[in-house]
Amino acid sequence: MTESVIEDRQPTAAILVIGDEILSGRTQEGNAHFLAGVLTEIGVALRQIRCIPDDKDTIIAAVRELSAQMDYVFTSGGIGPTHDDITADAVAAAFGARIGVRDDAKRILLDYYGPENLNEARLRMARIPDGAELIRNPVSHAPGFILRNVHVMAGVPKIFQAMVEGLRGALAGGKPTLSHSFQAYIVEGAVAAPLREIDARHPDVSFGVYPYYRLEGGPGCTIVARSTHPADLAAAAQDVKALLDDLDVRVVIETKPR
Repeated sequence: MTESVIEDRQPTAAILVIGDEILSGRTQEGNAHFLAGVLTEIGVALRQIRCIPDDKDTIIAAVRELSAQMDYVFTSGGIGPTHDDITADAVAAAFGARIGVRDDAKRILLDYYGPENLNEARLRMARIPDGAELIRNPVSHAPGFILRNVHVMAGVPKIFQAMVEGLRGALAGGKPTLSHSFQAYIVEGAVAAPLREIDARHPDVSFGVYPYYRLEGGPGCTIVARSTHPADLAAAAQDVKALLDDLDVRVVIETKPR
């Protein structure tokens, strides 16, 4: 993947959230939400969020499948110092790459921990597949890595977020997806049919309706229009506003693209 903009389309991405602690409910997952926001900003379409256990065969199969389908794959979790951190080994196996302690990764850990504190467990975090590029970790310093189009990242949210921010400039994006939303106290069933007609008139715009209920106002919904084409989005938003006006519905909050 080059750093130049991919012409005429949005690159696609998926994230593999890896960890038994996520699937058991012991840990609340937030990395996918953070990544989705960043990718939207730079014009990469996140197409899948998949949560899988700490099982080597499952990780290998998912990495191979998503790597073949997407421009970018990101993994979260399983690259720490303990025996159950198997993501690096699984990603290496997915591509038939040898893995072992690499000098550049070991040097980073030596500088951070010092020779007296770099024990066998911590040295596991310097195990990098052959041919992989390191991902800088400014928080705890143990690096992630990129192998082919798979970006192997830490699961700790603070570290994951720092790694993603460091990758921003290296990810090739397309046109960013813009959104225009209307929040109003009207039930979604009342706008379903007319909104379907608006959707048909704007093929380059996608629409979503998200209902809610609030004690102070009762039932309502948020209508969101999304597009990579600003002019098409503006026209669609105007049609949604006209629809709500025709229904004599007051818009509580309107959020325009910035």
